[in-house]
Amino acid sequence: MSEERPRGRSDFLALIGLGILNHMVLAGGRVTVSLYALSLGASPLVVGSLIGFYAFLPMFLSVFAGRLADRIGVRRPMLLGSCGLILAAALPCMLGGVNVLFVSTSLTGVSFMLFQVSAQSVTGAFGKPEDRARNFSLLALGYSISGLTGPLTAGFMIDQASFRTTFMLLAVLPVVPALVLWRGAIYLPMIHLGRVPAGEAGLMVLFRDARMRRVFLVNALLSMAWDLHSFFIPLYGNKIGLSATRIGMILAAFAGATFVVRLFMPRIIRHLTELQVLATALFTAGVVYSMFPLVNSPGLLMVLSFVLGLALGSGQPMVMSLLHSFAPAGRMGEAAGVRMSIVNASTFAVPLLFGAVGASFGIAPVFWSVGAALAGGGWFARRGA
Repeated sequence: MSEERPRGRSDFLALIGLGILNHMVLAGGRVTVSLYALSLGASPLVVGSLIGFYAFLPMFLSVFAGRLADRIGVRRPMLLGSCGLILAAALPCMLGGVNVLFVSTSLTGVSFMLFQVSAQSVTGAFGKPEDRARNFSLLALGYSISGLTGPLTAGFMIDQASFRTTFMLLAVLPVVPALVLWRGAIYLPMIHLGRVPAGEAGLMVLFRDARMRRVFLVNALLSMAWDLHSFFIPLYGNKIGLSATRIGMILAAFAGATFVVRLFMPRIIRHLTELQVLATALFTAGVVYSMFPLVNSPGLLMVLSFVLGLALGSGQPMVMSLLHSFAPAGRMGEAAGVRMSIVNASTFAVPLLFGAVGASFGIAPVFWSVGAALAGGGWFARRGA
């Protein structure tokens, strides 16, 4: 769909608002699904499997979603994703039991992936090329807001009402994005559409570009570091005897830091390039991970988590900005899909892989090996800078 009126900042802010509403379904759904399954007597293994299903199908379908956005534009995939989120959240209201939760989590993951890949594809088309890093920082800031408000809203509704009411609320949130996109009430800039010539198609063409390989590798390291923190901090906190409240405060410090750094990213990028930000983020994260096993104080762990949140929170917007700059014409959606596949693969595999390593060798070697990998990634990114 084409529009004649000029690109407006208000339209981009509206896009961020739609993303916040849709992301709240994913963020709030994780809490609601976990607690609902436990209330039905599900084992921790079943709950872990349910959470894994959010990422399982998107891990395989993200590249297809990106190619779809490149081929037909972003509006229809975003609309389809919003409608899918409505159905995914409504299913547990209509059909009770654990089995329906597997369908709900799978549909939620695929639907939000459809919306997010397209939203990331079109974000770089708003404004001028020099505005990309700022725009992606603002988009990430929006997801930080929904990442905080989604779980808080879900928890409040569960305590004050019921699981059924909470699922109903989550199903209502994407109605607004669906209506806005269906009516064409938001301007979405045209991205380069069309089929890629046969000789230039295929994922290997993207990976043969040294700049794209560098960005994908940095993205994989950032995703691994993010997922490892979410998974291992509760284990490490429990090992050293911290209460659940203390562990929650440490995780909250990380989440708060991602919000803070994204709030100030438009100022930071006036003085640093994207690769300089990424190199600094990776070096900082590497140092923090190397220090985690040496600290037992809850206060110091909160400080380390906050610093780690500052580092990792600055990375994702810079990755998206670089992808938009380096991706071949007509393949930005596919590049965003590759990135999304890497993120979902990390979300799915990191708990399994590092959980096995931690069980065999202890938590400290995991932290130190990841810290070394991140520092190496920082050196690699610095060469690119």
